[in-house]
Amino acid sequence: MADTHRTRPRSAIVVGAGIVGLSTAWFLQKHGVSVTVVDRTGVAAGASWGNAGWIAPALSIPLNDPRTLRYALRTLPNRAAPVRIPLSTDPTLWRFLLRFAANCRESSWTSAVRANQTLNNECMAAYDELVVNGVDAPVTDAPITALFRSSADAEHLLEQLRRLHDAGQPSSVTELTGAELRERVPLASSDVAVGVRINGQRFVDPGRFVHALASSVVERGGALETIDVADVRTSGRGVAVKPVSGPPLAADVVVIATGAWLPKLVRRWVRVPVQAGRGYSFTVPVQRQVFGPIYLPDVRVACTPLNGKLRVTSVMELRHPDAPVSAGVVDAIVDAAGGFFDGVRWADRDEIWVGPRPLSPDGRPLVGSVLDNRVFVAGGHGMWGMKQGPATGRLLAEQITTGKQPPGLRDFDPLR
Repeated sequence: MADTHRTRPRSAIVVGAGIVGLSTAWFLQKHGVSVTVVDRTGVAAGASWGNAGWIAPALSIPLNDPRTLRYALRTLPNRAAPVRIPLSTDPTLWRFLLRFAANCRESSWTSAVRANQTLNNECMAAYDELVVNGVDAPVTDAPITALFRSSADAEHLLEQLRRLHDAGQPSSVTELTGAELRERVPLASSDVAVGVRINGQRFVDPGRFVHALASSVVERGGALETIDVADVRTSGRGVAVKPVSGPPLAADVVVIATGAWLPKLVRRWVRVPVQAGRGYSFTVPVQRQVFGPIYLPDVRVACTPLNGKLRVTSVMELRHPDAPVSAGVVDAIVDAAGGFFDGVRWADRDEIWVGPRPLSPDGRPLVGSVLDNRVFVAGGHGMWGMKQGPATGRLLAEQITTGKQPPGLRDFDPLR
C-alpha cells in the first residue's frame, strides 16, 4: 500500500554488489537518488560471476516443479547426481526442504510461472536500457540449442515447454536433425540425434556485465565500498547500516540484495526461507566453433561460449554458501556431459568456480518493502538472477521512489 505522507527518498544504501543490487542502484540513480553500494567482498563475488549468463525467459522453469522433487528424491543416493542434498541435521536446511516440498504442487508451480511473467517479459527491455545508457558490455542474441540422444528424450523438454506455454510463458522452438543439427552445433557428438532450438534468447558474460554495471553506477556519481554489514536498522526518518567494524552509514532507504546470504540481515522480518543452491562452473577450450549456448537437459548441464572457450555449468548443491568446493563435482560434470560433445579439451579445464544461488521454496523472488518503506529486500531469484536482475531493479526503484508497488511485484512480497 502506498504511503501518501512519505517523503521521496534522496539517498539509498544498497547492500550487495551482484546483478540485482547493482541494477537496483542504477535505476535508483535514474530517479535522482544518490546511491552507495556496499558489499563484503566486492563486485560479482557471489552467484553473479560464474553462472551461465543466459537471458532466457523461455526456459524460466520454476524449481518447485513436482517432477524436480521426484527427480531429487530418486537421485539422492547418487553422489554424482546434478541435484545434491547433504544428509544433514541442519534445521535451517530441513525447514527450507519441508517448505519446498509443500510447494511442489502443480498449482504452486503454475502460480510461480505466472508470477514471474512480469520479470521475464521485461528482462530484455531492462538490459537494453542499461546498455543504451552506458553499461559497456555486450548482450548477444542467440537461440539456445538443447541436445538429445533420441526423439523420446527430446519429448521431455518439449512437454515441459508446453506446460510453460499453458501457464502463460510462450516460447518458439525448432527441431533439428541430421546435417542441420551438425551445422548448428559442430561440437555435437555422433551420439546426439536430435536438437531443439529455443529461439529468441540472449546471453552475456555475467562477470563482465556486472563489473561494467558497477562502473556505470560509479560513473553516474555512485559510491562503491567494500564493507561487511552486520545489521540494518531504522534511525529517525531514515536507516542506519552498521558494519562489522567502523562507523555506521546513514541514508533515507536501504535495499538488501545479498543473494544467498539474505537471511543474515532480514530474518527478523522475512519468514520465507532462502537457501543456497550452489552451482559449479569451469571453462574448457574447444576445437570447433560454438554459435550459441548449448543445453543438456538430461544431465542438467548448461554451456555458454565465452571468450573463445566454453563455460560449462551444472549442479544444484544445497550447502552453506561459504562452504568450500566439494570434491569430485567437476569430474562428475565432465563424465555426464562428455558423451554429448566432440572437440572439447576436457583435460585443459580451468576457472573452476562455485557460487550460491538464492533459492526460495515457492519459485518466486522476494522483492519489496519489509519495514516502513525504508527497508527493502531484493533476492531469492534462484537460477534466474542474471535474467531477472535488471527488471527487478527497475521495478523496485519505481516502488522506492514513488511509494507505489508496481503490479508486477505483488506476488513477490517478502512478507508473504
